Amino acid sequence: MFNGYRVGWPLWKTVARTGAPIRFRVLVHFDEESKTLWADSPDIDGLVVSGNNMDELRAAALSSANDLLDLELNTHKIHAQPDLGIDNNCVHA
Repeated sequence: MFNGYRVGWPLWKTVARTGAPIRFRVLVHFDEESKTLWADSPDIDGLVVSGNNMDELRAAALSSANDLLDLELNTHKIHAQPDLGIDNNCVHA
């Protein structure tokens, strides 16, 4: 099953402009001081979001990614899908 073409792969911008699903990596971190989650993406410049839980974080990452990719590609056909990855520092016992 095809679940999206990854940002950064060859011709990803061309694929994204067709409206095909686009995947991007999101690295999730835990801020000890504020007790909140934050995330950034090695695939999308400028993507940094925060949230109180994973659902909020995922929604914020998706919204931000769509906005940033729309600006970069000058199109509103983007269907981004985040691949969340947990930073080792985020996992606490």
